[in-house]
Amino acid sequence: MGLKALCLGLLCVLFVSHFYTPMPDNIEESWKIMALDAIAKTCTFTAMCFENMRIMRYEEFISMIFRLDYTQPLSDEYITVTDTTFVDIPVRLYLPKRKSETRRRAVIYFHGGGFCFGSSKQRAFDFLNRWTANTLDAVVVGVDYRLAPRHHFPAQFEDGLAAVKFFLLEKILTKYGVDPTRICLSGDSSGGNLATAVTQQVQNDAEIKHKIKMQVLLYPGLQITDSYLPSHRENEHGIVLTRDVAIKLVSLYFTKDEALPWAMRRNQHMPLESRHLFKFVNWSILLPEKYRKDYVYTEPILGGLSYSLPGLTDSRALPLLANDSQLQNLPLTYILTCQHDLLRDDGLMYVTRLRNVGVQVVHEHIEDGIHGALSFMTSPFYLRLGLRIRDTYISWLDKNL
Repeated sequence: MGLKALCLGLLCVLFVSHFYTPMPDNIEESWKIMALDAIAKTCTFTAMCFENMRIMRYEEFISMIFRLDYTQPLSDEYITVTDTTFVDIPVRLYLPKRKSETRRRAVIYFHGGGFCFGSSKQRAFDFLNRWTANTLDAVVVGVDYRLAPRHHFPAQFEDGLAAVKFFLLEKILTKYGVDPTRICLSGDSSGGNLATAVTQQVQNDAEIKHKIKMQVLLYPGLQITDSYLPSHRENEHGIVLTRDVAIKLVSLYFTKDEALPWAMRRNQHMPLESRHLFKFVNWSILLPEKYRKDYVYTEPILGGLSYSLPGLTDSRALPLLANDSQLQNLPLTYILTCQHDLLRDDGLMYVTRLRNVGVQVVHEHIEDGIHGALSFMTSPFYLRLGLRIRDTYISWLDKNL
């Protein structure tokens, strides 16, 4: 009996030491976030074990967990919710039921999930989009773009752009009673990446008649050109999203070849002809001084991959690589960043770049924020941080859209 208790105790110590991440002092509801982090790391560990044992691939296991959280399109007394398609792209549509004397504003939302997971059908995103439609009396569209690694870049971007272009057609705007001058593209994390890239494309395409009034980017991931930013170093073993997980997911966005994540971990993945792009992601210039701290900037090492992936130099995949002329036409932009987030510096650098070319930017920095907080504002967690970000996002939209 004593030996069994000892073994159990040792296993518990091993478990805690492997999955425990110290919480920053300013974290609200730290016990909830500690539990979330342990669950996330446990799922990642299990998925990697299954992959190493060839039971199932990492992304298959995580996707299975995500699908358990999908919801049905349930309408209520205020909103009609339907699952439909825009040019064969699945979307979840939210239409307010109350009559309106004028055309409504609209929000098109791209969900997060590292390009590999998730859906607008997830409980948290369904809740967010339903809340947006009801609170703003707005038409809301949640886009279910194709996912990696079954579909690599540019499938996700192409789906997002096609859905937005379809929605911007005069007949579709009229059908749903949408004001073409009051349309917003929003997204979080990888969805923020897609919202950014699609907005860049729409605003610079002379053939698209109706444009976007504003873009809202919630803790977006906008580059992987430099995989060793200060926020990467500070949050290498961070809350919910670690550097290794981020590298694995973004690698699957481009390829299943294990050479890419191997090179990315060493910051050696960019092709030889890409040095001219480094100025667009040079954190030693673009980051506010308080976030640079005492870190020393070194350029990524070129040519660590034996082959070249075109997506690594494509601004449709990595919107922070867009040149200044592509940024000048962008609309009013709201960017939310979180202090304890691996992707923090992507958003901060984009704020600087947009302001440098004269784009109006509103930046909200959440000092106690973590990545993916919006995903945990519903049952069973009801994370206050997620609800706070939701309210900040909705309030800003209400005043500006």
